Amino acid sequence: MESPRQRPRSILAPIWLRLAGVLVVDVDPQCNATTSLGVNPHALEASLYDVLVDGRPAASAILVTEWLNLELLPSSTDLAGADVELAGMLARERLLSRALAPVVSQYDYIFIDEPPSLGLLTINGLTAATHGVIIPVQCEYLALEGLSLLLNTIRQVREVLNDRLVIAGVLLTMYDSRTNLGQQVVNEVRQYFPQEAFATIIPRNVRLSEAPSHGKTVLAYAPLSAGAVAYQALAEEFIARVEPTPRPLTEEQNV
Repeated sequence: MESPRQRPRSILAPIWLRLAGVLVVDVDPQCNATTSLGVNPHALEASLYDVLVDGRPAASAILVTEWLNLELLPSSTDLAGADVELAGMLARERLLSRALAPVVSQYDYIFIDEPPSLGLLTINGLTAATHGVIIPVQCEYLALEGLSLLLNTIRQVREVLNDRLVIAGVLLTMYDSRTNLGQQVVNEVRQYFPQEAFATIIPRNVRLSEAPSHGKTVLAYAPLSAGAVAYQALAEEFIARVEPTPRPLTEEQNV
């Protein structure tokens, strides 16, 4: 893994410039976070699959992205069958937590991108979380139906595997101000999560849909679009709300 001095500099990620280190861990076999950061999941020397299934050190699979201070532990399609392979392993729910332990101190924030299904990979992500889980909720009726299942899973993980697990935020996405349903979902979520719901709402925006197909974040693809502006506001709100993971002092800071 490259040192911070070797990381390429970019003006397209102003939020990251304030942080000493951010790691994105892509636990989703669909590899959306990986491809959105410009990495081809089919051309990897190592991925999270190798870390979880073969015991490869996480540091050896982490990639430096084109954004300063932003690194990636990529996913691959091999993870699609990982639930079956992990099922027979000892302490299978804590494999990700153990894998990340040697690198945790190198980052201010570690974001774990979970798959949409509630399987063993998702349980690993929830067990590894130390600050909490951010729940994205589409402003549609069926999203509210799935939310109750996720809340039940979070409750079970907190009781059995990770008593530090809390809801760090609820994010309303794909909001269409022209529909009554969208506003109804916003009202219901904010009524149920008065403290957890972010003030920022992510609107439906075609640029958000187009950006991943170009292997770019929306900040790089269309920085002035409504979607990019909303995510910038969300990042500001998140940083103000959630304290970063404490990092050990370096020798220079100790002096």
